[in-house]
Amino acid sequence: MSGFLPDYLGAEVRVSPNFGPRRDGMRPEIIMLHYTGMETSASAESWLCDPVSEVSSHYLVREDGSIVQMVRESDRAWHAGKGSWRGRTDINSCSIGIEVANPGHAYGYPDFADIQIEAVITLCRDITSRHSIRPERVLAHSDTAPGRKVDPGEKFPWARLHAAGVGHFVEPSPVRGGRFLSAGERGEPVEALQSMLTLYGYGAEINGSFDATTQAVVAAFQRHFRPERVDGVADRSTIETLHRLLAALPSDVA
Repeated sequence: MSGFLPDYLGAEVRVSPNFGPRRDGMRPEIIMLHYTGMETSASAESWLCDPVSEVSSHYLVREDGSIVQMVRESDRAWHAGKGSWRGRTDINSCSIGIEVANPGHAYGYPDFADIQIEAVITLCRDITSRHSIRPERVLAHSDTAPGRKVDPGEKFPWARLHAAGVGHFVEPSPVRGGRFLSAGERGEPVEALQSMLTLYGYGAEINGSFDATTQAVVAAFQRHFRPERVDGVADRSTIETLHRLLAALPSDVA
């Protein structure tokens, strides 16, 4: 493909060869946000367009707020990898991927620039409007791949996006003492926690054992919804925030 008209009118076009058709008639129902995790925006952009990499994204938002589209929204970009959400396992076929230029945890993990986040908000609002994507389907890469991915990380301003009409969020309950669940515990409280995480969308096996998978899912939840402390321990703050997040879901979802 030599080029295409951008789906988002503010975007430049730089075509990535790394894409294919969406499978089984799937359409975009998720927006997935990533960070690039590379030292520079330019190197990330080149990598996403290199056939050797076998990765891509629909969009890249640079630090200065400019936006590049690499794959048409009608096509399947290769950004999500192995993961799941609400029973879906081919996340690439049902999502639009947005890479936000940031070096990530491996390179110091700087704050996201205000102008960059404003561009992300504007882009997400445009995409959600055109595809009727629900707020609770605006996700982090780490939400669908707990333990394997941590992006866009605990510094990503989800509350700011929500205040601008993007995504699903509640004010996290404050971190404080009280009963908690952690690695190695078993029983009905753990099963209830796993059930709540699964009800929201996470791929947590409901087995009553606070195993490594459950710990990774709790950490992913914290990274998105309770970023003050990301430790994989289901403390009172984490559980309260999860309860309130579920209560805030539309009735046809919950």
